[in-house]
Amino acid sequence: MPFYEYRCGACKHEFEAMQKMSDAPLQNCPECGEPELVKLVSAAGFRLKGGGWYETDFKSGKKKNLVESAKEKSAAAGGGGCGGGKCGCG
Repeated sequence: MPFYEYRCGACKHEFEAMQKMSDAPLQNCPECGEPELVKLVSAAGFRLKGGGWYETDFKSGKKKNLVESAKEKSAAAGGGGCGGGKCGCG
């Protein structure tokens, strides 16, 4: 079930609520009780990585294989972080 963010128009209280997509939006603020809640638009909490339908069907040109190109840039810049030899792991 996804999380939805709400803000009360009366007291400005903000909170998240886990609801089914088919559930009706909440109306009453849990803080002040007023029926002033507004559902906020927020970014998704996940990113699709790797190959598959998303990579091949909805990206074009240089935007394809962003994960692979990021790895290549990191390797060309001397690695850095884990696996690049700088952290002592290897």
